[in-house]
Amino acid sequence: MNHTEIQAIARRTIELEASSVAGLQAFINDEFARIVERVFIGKGRLVVSGIGKSAIVAQKIVATLNSTGTPALYMHAADAIHGDLGMVQAADVVMVISKSGESPEIKVLVPLIRSFGNTLIGMVGNDQSFLARQSDFVLNTTVQKEACPNNLAPTSSTTAQMVMGDALAICLMELSGFGGQDFARFHPGGNLGKKLYLRVRDLYVNNEKPAILPDAPLKEIIMAISKHRLGVTAVTDPDGKVLGVITDGDLRRMLEKDLSLTGITAAGIMTKNPKHTGPDVMAIQALEILKKHDITQLVVTDDDNQYLGILHLHDLIKEGLI
Repeated sequence: MNHTEIQAIARRTIELEASSVAGLQAFINDEFARIVERVFIGKGRLVVSGIGKSAIVAQKIVATLNSTGTPALYMHAADAIHGDLGMVQAADVVMVISKSGESPEIKVLVPLIRSFGNTLIGMVGNDQSFLARQSDFVLNTTVQKEACPNNLAPTSSTTAQMVMGDALAICLMELSGFGGQDFARFHPGGNLGKKLYLRVRDLYVNNEKPAILPDAPLKEIIMAISKHRLGVTAVTDPDGKVLGVITDGDLRRMLEKDLSLTGITAAGIMTKNPKHTGPDVMAIQALEILKKHDITQLVVTDDDNQYLGILHLHDLIKEGLI
């Protein structure tokens, strides 16, 4: 098999699965809306179960639901009939995922759930199956063909299940008004968490606070920039309000002009009205300012333009935001 043939197989797989996902739009109907409403008004959790590859999809759907504000629990269908059914509480809604809806474990599990009195949602690829007939609601994930050349290995069908689960989760997320701050509470760890909760005030306070007055001579300017190792110094009035900044780049550009260095002061070479940010701004927003203006430092000020410190690009790199 040559490279061209391998590429053709890969493209065919993607086309088949993309077609299966597109076909799900036909199943987004009043039944789907009723399912979203039932889960939304529920007082318990959404318990999601399945067998085989559908069980793996169930785990992913549960993870997505929990991270977007819908309490959910994963229950393997085989384990359920050997004791794990004890995790299902009276107020829970149960969703069972199966392509065929006829698996032996599903046929044992479903009557037990029915006997508990819980609302049962069947996410199934056969709307005439045992699971579909026994469910209170049906999420139809029928696909025309698996991407597997033998039309056997779960490929298109599991992709469709995954996408339908995402559609359910996002609808519930929007209904509940789950926003960025809620997301941050549930994702405090790793780079994602940092993007959602880390603020400028958490970073700049660890840096030096270089500052000079506008009449500072060249030697003092150089010392301020060199000593604090941020590549910049703020220029402030005697009350601490920001008038401008001088970077090491400003100094290099000044020296390249071959001007007399006599009588140079901070006021003569500073950049007035520098780019700045407030301490409560999200760190990721400050990063966007740096990127937009192609700079490496931001002056941090309060609402009265009082100088608070310097935020450096390296602070954001160190936190993994880049």
